[in-house]
Amino acid sequence: MRGGGIFGGAEAAAASRSRPQQRRGGWWTQQRQQVVKRRERWLVALGIALHAVYMLSIFDIYFKTPIVHGMDPVPQRISPPAKRLVLFVADGLRADKFFEQESEGKFRAPFLRSVIKDWGRWGVSHARPPTESRPGHVSIIAGFYEDPSAVTKGWKANPVEFDSVFNQSRHTIAFGSPDIVPIFCSNLPHSTWSSYHPDFQDFATDASFLDHWSFDQFRSLVNRSYDDPKLRKLLLQDKLVIFLHLLGCDTNGHAHRPYSSIYLNNVKVVDQIAEGVYNLMESYFKDNQTAYIFTADHGMSDKGSHGDGHPSNTDTPLVAWGAGIKYPRRLIPSSQSDDGFRFVDDHKHDMPTPIEWGLTGIERIDVNQADIAPLMATLVGLPCPVNSVGNLPLSYLRLSEAEEVEAALANAKQILNQFLCKSQLKQSNSLWFKQFKPLANYSYVLSQIEDLIAARDYKAAMKLSQILRSLSLSGLHYFQTYDWLMLMTTVTLGYVGWMVNLILHVLQSYTSFPRNDLWKKNQAFPLGITEQQVYLGGCLLMALFFIMLFLENSPPLYHVYVSMTIFLWTRIFCNYQFLKELWRELCSRTFSSNIKLLTIFVVAIFVLEFLVASFFERKLYTWCFLIVGLLAAIFVLIFIPGKLFLATYVWVACWFISIFTLMPAEIPDNNHLVTASGALIILIGMASRWFDLSSDRDKFWSYIGQFKEQKSCLFLVQALLVALSSAMVWLSTSHRAQKKGLLLVHQLINWSITGISIVLPLFSPTSLLSRLTSIFLGFAPPFLLLSIGYEAIFYSALALVLMGWTLVERANLYMTKDKGSSLHIGNLENSITGSHGERCLQLSDLRIPLIFLVLFNVAFFGTGNFASIASFEISSVYRFITIFSPFLMAALLIFKLFIPFMLVICVFSAITKLIRVSRLGCYFLVILFSDVMTIHFFFLVRNTGSWMEIGNSISHFGIMSAQVVFILILFALTNIYTKDIEIPSLRLSSRKAM
Repeated sequence: MRGGGIFGGAEAAAASRSRPQQRRGGWWTQQRQQVVKRRERWLVALGIALHAVYMLSIFDIYFKTPIVHGMDPVPQRISPPAKRLVLFVADGLRADKFFEQESEGKFRAPFLRSVIKDWGRWGVSHARPPTESRPGHVSIIAGFYEDPSAVTKGWKANPVEFDSVFNQSRHTIAFGSPDIVPIFCSNLPHSTWSSYHPDFQDFATDASFLDHWSFDQFRSLVNRSYDDPKLRKLLLQDKLVIFLHLLGCDTNGHAHRPYSSIYLNNVKVVDQIAEGVYNLMESYFKDNQTAYIFTADHGMSDKGSHGDGHPSNTDTPLVAWGAGIKYPRRLIPSSQSDDGFRFVDDHKHDMPTPIEWGLTGIERIDVNQADIAPLMATLVGLPCPVNSVGNLPLSYLRLSEAEEVEAALANAKQILNQFLCKSQLKQSNSLWFKQFKPLANYSYVLSQIEDLIAARDYKAAMKLSQILRSLSLSGLHYFQTYDWLMLMTTVTLGYVGWMVNLILHVLQSYTSFPRNDLWKKNQAFPLGITEQQVYLGGCLLMALFFIMLFLENSPPLYHVYVSMTIFLWTRIFCNYQFLKELWRELCSRTFSSNIKLLTIFVVAIFVLEFLVASFFERKLYTWCFLIVGLLAAIFVLIFIPGKLFLATYVWVACWFISIFTLMPAEIPDNNHLVTASGALIILIGMASRWFDLSSDRDKFWSYIGQFKEQKSCLFLVQALLVALSSAMVWLSTSHRAQKKGLLLVHQLINWSITGISIVLPLFSPTSLLSRLTSIFLGFAPPFLLLSIGYEAIFYSALALVLMGWTLVERANLYMTKDKGSSLHIGNLENSITGSHGERCLQLSDLRIPLIFLVLFNVAFFGTGNFASIASFEISSVYRFITIFSPFLMAALLIFKLFIPFMLVICVFSAITKLIRVSRLGCYFLVILFSDVMTIHFFFLVRNTGSWMEIGNSISHFGIMSAQVVFILILFALTNIYTKDIEIPSLRLSSRKAM
């Protein structure tokens, strides 16, 4: 008679086995455990490497570097409209906060507003994610959207060489932030630049002085030129570019939010600086040959962050005036139809101007952020940066019809050169090259445009130039995704192969399915093939693909993708005999058993697809917990009579946590709520301690309660630290608001509380409930100090649900024992798979990794969309540090993100000990389920449409790909706290209860 099936419990060992047989069984179990440990070390290492490599695959498939080298600059064939250009970039300036009027009817930027009305042109510049300072400045100055590989190489250094307007200029003068100016000028010989010290970026002060610093440096340079002939000669030459980076709005937006008076006042400051520079330039040169561009690299969300594709981050102001810029054009109010054009952030071309901007009667010309680079280059007669993909916005330029055509043709040629370079590069390396057919006759189109220009048919020439530019961009996209099908197939097969290997390992190592003969090294293959021959065949196939990829000069990662996929499937084929036995087992099972297996499989897929959907809609968790809370309460009432309190507790806890996913992802400041949550945490700790102390009086709870004497001193210290952290939240915040600074004593106290509190749980009693309560109290102080609003209450709600999960698992265990299944329990105890008396996994145990994934994702999305860069609220760290330090601030934000995860994993580890299953076996099931979601997100990655959707699709895939490493690190960290948890023997517990 067969056992419980693939995940079933093993049959009871016959009582009549002789002692020698038992000794041989013990030796066999020990040998098997050693094999499993070796295999698991290898499997974990392979999983980390595979997910790290395949995570990079989306860049090769969807986002390959747009930079190619070897193109010649395309010179302008028109006289430059301006001799020099001034570029203002107000870092972090939102379009609406710049254009809208204040409550008293005045406008925040009176000078630039007068420019819009009387002298120049205006519009909205549409950025694309990641809406960060570096990629924003690259698109403005170099004309292309940041190479995605820069994400892996660092934002501050110059990870890739690219051309820019500064490179093409005769000389560039730049002043501003140390994070931006050196990127473009540090290796530029024909530049004069300076930046302030990084410590100037203090989030506890009004940062508008940073903007004044840039202006003062430039004014000082101009004044020095009166006494320095060499400097004056430099300023008087043509093709001069002046760049002022104004960081104040960004720093004040992070520290005080874009609705604050400090941020809004900073808008006035940048307007005053623009006016000051304009007056200085005009009085110095007196030739009306200076062009001015005012814009921003990105906006700022309401919560003081940026990075994603929300309009508050992608919409930035653009104002241009001076030499070569058209004057304003008045509009007659009319309804403009949508012409179908979309910007990079998916905004329509003819968007209505908000009435509160007061600019509805003046023509608005929106551009993509990369369009600013060709605009600047054309104004001062420079070749457009060779890697630019920007479209020259002719509506800003004051040119004749002939000059407009020449400028548009130069723009089209520059993009065409990139296409030709990529085409030649791919053709020279491909064994089977497929050309981009729409541009097969590009030379004929170019000659046709030249003939039309010579015949002064400018309209037709302009139309053909625009078509050529559009086709060239399409051709660039074609070669960006040239290897799409091959890479998608390879990576998908690799993921499937990895998942099959995981399933085989779990079946062989943690279930009762494998038999002794299946662990022999020399398995019988069909046609007399040995395992060594299988590996040899895999190596030969790998070598064949390597030769093909080498002949095509494919990147090294292509070789890694193929080799990993072939290796994984070779490993699968080496388990041929096991797979054959597995198939025989499935076929011999009863119909009802297979229906049960299929049902559990369908439920698992449903839960995983629910989790995928939750990445796009957080509110699904509200419905999830409303339903689960009700079902769990009914389960307890039906199967555990007399436990009304437990049913009520589980129901209330689930409904309590369901509230948080209805709240806004942008957490509003509420320090009173953070302070009050400290009292709630202490109350929960007191209730848990009382329950722990009284558990000995109830046989139902004696299994998870204390079984050793516990001192109250540690609990009192932890409760005191929670109360002290709540007080420090109020003190630090109120003092910083009044004095605009963080006192050193407050800073030291906050760091000390954090350091002491996370160590104390190590000294708590080792019973399950005592240790989990201590962990909950230990991580509460740092979480409170890093909280700004309702997420502090979420910490308590999550802990209540986790405790409910533990109690329900104990109830399920009690129900199994109490229903006369002592033989079943004995079977499980005889079917150990580890050195700690762990039993074999069963089908019903799949609930543990599934529930873990649900709670893990709730910790991820319960207080915001952490798949978005903008969800990391930088003001969370202001009770620890206010001086700008990106690495320390990022570490604190990640630590805050880790705390709810660590609670979930600590409870997960405790439950695996409670029900006596292997934690590592459940970990592999978690990774298996995570990879089902990873494949789904892999096919959801987008490189077209809204950049908010594109950014989210990348982050979703990246999060799931990193989860194998992410969870493994957290498992290692939490093991420090949970490895000492002791669970009494079932039989001992039963005797104690009797």
